[in-house]
Amino acid sequence: MTDLKASATYDDFARLDVRIGKVVEVQPFPRARNPSYKVGVDVGADRIMWSSAQITNYTPEVLVGTLIVCVCNLGPKNIAGFTSELLILGAKDADGKVIVLSPPSGVAVGEPIF
Repeated sequence: MTDLKASATYDDFARLDVRIGKVVEVQPFPRARNPSYKVGVDVGADRIMWSSAQITNYTPEVLVGTLIVCVCNLGPKNIAGFTSELLILGAKDADGKVIVLSPPSGVAVGEPIF
């Protein structure tokens, strides 16, 4: 286990746009330093946002259609010439593989997390 981080205020949390997204496209990303995919996510904002994600323990076929939890307003980040626009949230399992946070079905795309 890791120690807790320093305290944050509710206002710090409220500034984050954390919401439910749906994976709509997965592309290989051979230029990434660590094994990654380029992942297109529908976040309910009338456009697809893209993320570089180290979630290659999943196949693209499994990921497409999956509901995920993501942060949409951290700002763009250049990763090996690719603009990553959002952060897909996950946690590592006992083997060190990233497990994507995914709500049960029935939660709408774009639904905010609070």
